[in-house]
Amino acid sequence: MKTAKPASRARATSGRGMAGPRRPMGGGIMLGIRIAWLILWVGLAANPVTAAQPEWLEGVRQGGHVIVFRHGPTYANQADTDPLNMKNVAAQRQLTEEGRVQATAVGAAMHRLGIPVSAVITSTFQRAVDTGTLLGFGTVTASVDVTEGGLVVSPDENNRRAQALRKLAATPPPAGGNLVIVSHKPNLMDAFGKDWFDVREGEASVFKPDGAGGAKLIVRIGAGEWSKLAETMR
Repeated sequence: MKTAKPASRARATSGRGMAGPRRPMGGGIMLGIRIAWLILWVGLAANPVTAAQPEWLEGVRQGGHVIVFRHGPTYANQADTDPLNMKNVAAQRQLTEEGRVQATAVGAAMHRLGIPVSAVITSTFQRAVDTGTLLGFGTVTASVDVTEGGLVVSPDENNRRAQALRKLAATPPPAGGNLVIVSHKPNLMDAFGKDWFDVREGEASVFKPDGAGGAKLIVRIGAGEWSKLAETMR
């Protein structure tokens, strides 16, 4: 980096001396500075700087993924006392108010993040149907294929449901959209393995079908993380 020569500085000082005392900065210059700051502020407001976002998020925005949720938080003092009769909703474990608020917030964050959803498939249990509905992506299709069977169905049927969930996770959704599935912890463990033993209520697992009958886990994301990601859009 070049520096100014001492001689040049001397000449400049000498010149000011001949011109007389230095005048204060004029009002026109100050006005120009204020206008420049105003233009900068308006530009930032119109084009806000966003925080860095994870790479996987841009891929999900393009579609082609399967997002598998465990239903939202439920009442710990309730049980499914009539599991063979899905019409008896009163005998099922239900979403808590927190669970309903959580599902609504997750859906709102996904909308804000620009994540397209082409279809929503849920378990036939009401807590899963409610979770899928509160996400706010339109019509929900309840399917026995992603419904918890437990001890009221045969081992063969539980295995069939596990295979059905794996197949859904490995099937590419229509172009430009993502498939959302709302299921249960036992189904996720049966389909994807023991690593899902710690899956929390409201947690999502994002899969990318490989087009050859398999799927790659992209990320597991807790219910509260969606809103944090959406905050970076400010």
